[in-house]
Amino acid sequence: MAHTHGKRMRTLLGDYDRKQQFTPDEAIALIKKHANAKFNETVEAHIRLGVDPKKGDQAVRGTVLLPHGTGRVVRVIAFAKGDKAKEAREAGADFVGDQDIIDKVKAGFGDFDVAVATPDMMAQVGKELGRTLATKMPNPKAGTVSPNIGAAIRDIKAGKVEFRLDKAAIIHTIVGKASFDEAQLVENVTTLLDAILRARPPSAKGTYLRSVTLASTMGPGVKIDPNRIKATA
Repeated sequence: MAHTHGKRMRTLLGDYDRKQQFTPDEAIALIKKHANAKFNETVEAHIRLGVDPKKGDQAVRGTVLLPHGTGRVVRVIAFAKGDKAKEAREAGADFVGDQDIIDKVKAGFGDFDVAVATPDMMAQVGKELGRTLATKMPNPKAGTVSPNIGAAIRDIKAGKVEFRLDKAAIIHTIVGKASFDEAQLVENVTTLLDAILRARPPSAKGTYLRSVTLASTMGPGVKIDPNRIKATA
């Protein structure tokens, strides 16, 4: 059965050329214009890269602190004990503990967005929560395993996001809210893309940035010209 768009989406799709590639500024202006739902829509970025995700030496993964944050309230669970647990609480972690928190998660608790841990807790966390946490498992590459757990939590709360390839060689992440002004969203987008460009694997050949599409939660995708991105970044 063919998929048909609703009246609202058809109106938005008719407002611009879907095949056109815009500058970041033009794309953000369209995204904000289209974000007319009854809630503050999230602005998402979908970046297709010219790498092979099946090859370990072409994995693209990293973190970036968006200058204007994400606009989201991020709930953080911290696996730490002693002074480090106190440091985590003071930094704003929503849930802190060691074995008690591990047991809570094992029992089904999942009301958090990001999990962080001190290095000394990782063997225990990995052994008992490996399958449960799955993609939320603290990881040094994502900056969520750190002896300086307070700084890690503050960065996450301030708008630090992780980017990583999926199986189709696409990175999906958020870059803010539709309520942000255009300059803030443009700066967040170019900061993210600059980090992805810097994370290019040495073994990657040919065109690295294949396509970049922005969209709000309830809006259509708007393509950005990758060549304009390189100049901006």
